[in-house]
Amino acid sequence: MEYLTDIEIAGRCKLENITEIAKRAHIDEKYIEQYGNYKAKIDPSLLKETEREDGKLVLVTAITPTPAGEGKTTTTIGLADGLKKIGKDVTVALREPSLGPVFGIKGGAAGGGYAQVVPMEDINLHFTGDFHAIGAANNLLAAMLDNHIHQGNVLGIDTRKITWKRCVDMNDRQLRNVVDGLGGRVNGVPREDGYDITVASEIMAVLCLSTSLSDLKERISRIIVGYTFDDKPVTAGDLKAAGAMTALLKDAIKPNLVQTLEGTPAFVHGGPFANIAHGCNSVMATRMALKMGDYTITEAGFGADLGAEKFLDIKCRMAGLIPDAVVVVATIRALKMHGGLDKKQLATEDLAALEKGIPNLLRHVRNVKEVYKLPCVVAVNKFPTDTDREVEFIIEKCKQLGVNTVLSDVWAKGGEGGIELAKEVVRLCEEEKGDFTFSYSLDMSIKEKIEAVVKKVYGGEGVTFMPNAEKQIDTLNKLGFSNCPVCIAKTQYSFSDDASKLGAPEGFTVTVKNVRISAGAGFIVVLTGDIMTMPGLPKVPAAEKIDVDENGKITGLF
Repeated sequence: MEYLTDIEIAGRCKLENITEIAKRAHIDEKYIEQYGNYKAKIDPSLLKETEREDGKLVLVTAITPTPAGEGKTTTTIGLADGLKKIGKDVTVALREPSLGPVFGIKGGAAGGGYAQVVPMEDINLHFTGDFHAIGAANNLLAAMLDNHIHQGNVLGIDTRKITWKRCVDMNDRQLRNVVDGLGGRVNGVPREDGYDITVASEIMAVLCLSTSLSDLKERISRIIVGYTFDDKPVTAGDLKAAGAMTALLKDAIKPNLVQTLEGTPAFVHGGPFANIAHGCNSVMATRMALKMGDYTITEAGFGADLGAEKFLDIKCRMAGLIPDAVVVVATIRALKMHGGLDKKQLATEDLAALEKGIPNLLRHVRNVKEVYKLPCVVAVNKFPTDTDREVEFIIEKCKQLGVNTVLSDVWAKGGEGGIELAKEVVRLCEEEKGDFTFSYSLDMSIKEKIEAVVKKVYGGEGVTFMPNAEKQIDTLNKLGFSNCPVCIAKTQYSFSDDASKLGAPEGFTVTVKNVRISAGAGFIVVLTGDIMTMPGLPKVPAAEKIDVDENGKITGLF
């Protein structure tokens, strides 16, 4: 059997013109702004003018990620194609990939095998320029902030209390901490500074949570960039930056339309990191996908403790969304890693390792069923090395929680390999009714909200607040932000804040080091463990394998 890389599979696919995909998604041509033949932006006025009812919303999440891979995006796309195969009117809503991970270690975010969104090289690289626009808006605000200080600092900004950083959509550890403004009086005011990766910028979160261009401008004006000498917050509105920043984002806010390998309409828009920000595609793209299909399949980043928690507690709360069903993706290989096996030992049957690792899956499933009270199915992403006994073991364990397990073979077979999963998702949506509940209420204190997530979702014993975090919480209370939801930044590799604690650890406490407000996004960012908002490249970056020939054909991109 011929082995093809993801980009080779995508390259052999005959893409349909994006106008045909738009027709399939019931989008009139007057709303389409084409970017070539296979990409388009959709005018947000479609949301106001369509009379279509919302379809069913299905969230795809996963177990705690491991180097063995889980295939969440691949399953999301394959499930959508599976629904199309059984005659359903379906759309898919995904995040855009960040260039940092594409050239680093994680790879792209356009699916894999025969379950991909295409054109995959465009989506994984510059796409329609959204991330460049977000970076430009972020850095315009930084430039206007430092210019204000240089030109006399009428607002009385304390340069030691500036919280706004510049950003670049690349993994570049060299930029985490810098000193800028050097070179004498004409070159600015010297100060310590730093960069975040674009997908960790508050502008990304703001764009993804905005419901319109005017909402985007209002949110931008509320962004806090620092504090005065007497500790009053300074906003983008105070700097008169909101209008110009919104002008840079006027096209970026429009959802992008592409297609899967099998011609399913795919809305790919926005991409905040899930271990730092809220890890979901834009509210506008999700709403558009819901209007344009009877079923919409969307995903949230990393494991359910991060992506799904934030999707449900932040995005659904702000956008008024309620999922009809949740898919939890797992692989037998990854569960054996959670059970202590080395990556090189995963190809052999090991029920003992699986038994040690499966509590990770069961905790995620229990959270969906018992904390959020939503119907759930487990999708086991199939590998050739999985044995019948290992599969049967998972099916039995999940059955005890009242959850069905379905084998998914979408990587190898595309939509055909997702038909059984599609049938179970339809059954859940039509026969099982959830009683959706958040994991905390907004009228709880900031500390109580954090403790609720740690205890209910992570399975921890409690929270330790460092003195600095205590002080920051006190400040946020005084500034009137205590009613905001919390966005906890922690490692994606463990339920705890310690990446080495695999499986379903118990008895742990989570240490909160810093707490800050993202006033534009409308949530409180809680930093735990050693979370960095600017990743670095690995010893051998993926960029070393990427090339392009004289005809512009890209190779090595997965």
